[in-house]
Amino acid sequence: MGLCSYVNDYVIESVKKFPDKLIGFAVVPPTGKEAAKEIERCYNAGLKGVGELFPAGQEIDLKLKEATIDITGACTELCIPLLLHANESVGHDYIGKTNIPIQNIEIFISNNPNLKIILAHLGGGIFLYESMKEVKEEFRNVYYDIAITPFLYDERIYNAAKALGLCRKILFGSDFPILQPSRYTEGLCKSALSEEEKIMILGENARKLLSIPSE
Repeated sequence: MGLCSYVNDYVIESVKKFPDKLIGFAVVPPTGKEAAKEIERCYNAGLKGVGELFPAGQEIDLKLKEATIDITGACTELCIPLLLHANESVGHDYIGKTNIPIQNIEIFISNNPNLKIILAHLGGGIFLYESMKEVKEEFRNVYYDIAITPFLYDERIYNAAKALGLCRKILFGSDFPILQPSRYTEGLCKSALSEEEKIMILGENARKLLSIPSE
């Protein structure tokens, strides 16, 4: 918790220094006794969310509601999103790829119906299951970022999101400095997305989710 608080202080100071450029998220140890208190402190200091949590690395059992109740409860009460790592269960291996079953993510979402959840890396493809009526309802507060997309998918992944009517739930993410933001331009330009949908993904969706006033 001491290290997390130290890093959060740095983020808070940076946001205050560059308020027109930065929006900060807090980090906490998921099972830390002071996690909820730290989230509230960071929220009061201007941070807009929590994460990215890394279930495998932080040994979080997503199936057990009580394992994360402190942080999910705090985020729900403050109406701020929680960013959760997710990855596809097929394809090549890479650093950061884990074997967390997709079912565990669905259980976590089901256990927290009022929590705003951002699933990193397009949720490992779990967004495709929103074509199922019961999943679409269950995932009503779930969003997906596109970080690392150029390493994994071609432009058709954006077309799939568009076909499912999910463009309002897709958020830009780069995982910088692993990838430069410019690396995402090609796929977005080749996709079937309209200019309005690209604007939504490139910032408008995040602005609405984080309650950032438009200029």
